Formats: sequence, structure tokens, C-alpha cells
Amino acid sequence: MASKLSVVFRRFASSSPAGPSAVAGEHSGGAQKWKMLTVLVALPSVGVAYVNAFVFGDHHEEPPEFHKYEHLRTRTKPFPWGDGNHTLFHNKHATPLPDGYEE
Repeated sequence: MASKLSVVFRRFASSSPAGPSAVAGEHSGGAQKWKMLTVLVALPSVGVAYVNAFVFGDHHEEPPEFHKYEHLRTRTKPFPWGDGNHTLFHNKHATPLPDGYEE
């Protein structure tokens, strides 16, 4: 273990660039490639997802029909916040309580 640490320390403490470089030869330009992928692929993808969610999304849907299944929404002890029946990120339009949706 100590020998591995000493090798790592010698590599970082060495001031001579005598080893192979991460950007030498045919592997150079990697940062430029990822920068272009970010600008041309990732950012437009975020924009398309935003438009799909907030412009074309139907925000006034009725919640699905409530079925009181015995194996779902069981509370063996109350949650430590609020009234003990609501989840931490409770949404009254989407998250049902054990007896159904809130009005």
C-alpha cells in the first residue's frame, strides 16, 4: 500500500514532463469535441425537453381513478413531518392518500 502511495506521490511531485501526455498524438482535441457536443446536442436537447414539458404538456389532467389496494400506501407509523399522513413531496393533485385524493 505504501509503495502505491509513493508512486502516486512521485508522479504528482515530479516537475519533468517526461511521461506520456493525455493530449498527445491522435488523442488531442478531446475537450473541443465534448464542448461542441455540449453546445450542439445537450443544450438543444434540454430546450426541446422544456418545450415538450411546459408548452405542449397538458397540465389540467384529472388524476387517474383511485383504487384502494391493500398493498399500496400502507402506513405502519406516521411520517415525522406535518400531520404524518402526507409524503415529504406531497402533491394533492397527483399523490393519493390511503383513502383517496384530496379535494
